[in-house]
Amino acid sequence: MDRRSFLLSMGAGAIALPSISVGQDKYPAKPISYIVPVAAGGGSDYVARATTSEWGKGMGNATFVVENLGGGGGVIACQRTARASADGYTLMQGYVATLGTGPATRKVSYDPLKDFTPVGMIGGTPNVLVVDAKLPITTFAEFIDYFKRNNTSNYGSAGAGSLTHLLMELLKQDTGLQTQHIAYKGIAPAFQDLVGARTQAMFPGLAAAVPHLLSKTVRAIALTGNKRNARFPDIPTFEELGVKGFDDVLQWYGVSGPSGLKDDVVKTLNDSLNAVLIKPELEKRLQIEAILPMPMSPQEFGHYVQKDLERWKKVAQDQNIRLDA
Repeated sequence: MDRRSFLLSMGAGAIALPSISVGQDKYPAKPISYIVPVAAGGGSDYVARATTSEWGKGMGNATFVVENLGGGGGVIACQRTARASADGYTLMQGYVATLGTGPATRKVSYDPLKDFTPVGMIGGTPNVLVVDAKLPITTFAEFIDYFKRNNTSNYGSAGAGSLTHLLMELLKQDTGLQTQHIAYKGIAPAFQDLVGARTQAMFPGLAAAVPHLLSKTVRAIALTGNKRNARFPDIPTFEELGVKGFDDVLQWYGVSGPSGLKDDVVKTLNDSLNAVLIKPELEKRLQIEAILPMPMSPQEFGHYVQKDLERWKKVAQDQNIRLDA
């Protein structure tokens, strides 16, 4: 090779090097879109912003851009995520409604298992069985006795097909209660009628129940989950009371990406998420929504979602709950 050809070849190599370097940038090399299937301002939105704030720091000051896509019971957000490029730059904060109770009770335009790659669990808050504080009920045994003797009693929920609905139907199935369901458009009006004695019981998430428990307008009977809550240590779990099948029932939040997300990207995301979940800073912030951090591997989270979906499908089938029939 003559001198001129050699210099030209070196120049071409030098020009090519930057493009190779750019293609091999360490993930993440740009902001990550973090889709939340609810409008801004609620509990799910708070969980998303608290989590991504700490998560970004743990990933070397990576940028998460929270995008609220409410509407359609989470369908819009799930569709957007499922159709996104599987490059790790679009993630979704799925939760029990989008990947569990929703697909269990209605036809949705996505497959909650096949269309997503599990990244990791954030955590969960227990649900708490509550009654109108004016009722003569202080224990689970008294709750069962009262509702079996009062056939005109009813319970409220945050909406047909919601976790608050299916949980009570699961309890009815296990105990033989015949109380009637009244569906509301959200948890706030459901609480309003419970406190106003138009309904007698409800099964909300603990975070939603806290103000009413503190004001003593409702009385807690039992919690889902496998241990008592530190803030309300006097409330027993269903497991303690001998009622099986409620130890892993939670209002949970987790992270998923589109189907086909690469293993190394999933590992980076999962390792960094689990690392911040055990830090006091995030744990303290999640406590505001009564959420207990639950670090899991992607495989464990995927199994959890599958089991939860199967549980609510069975309840819906057994209790003949189908919202698009």
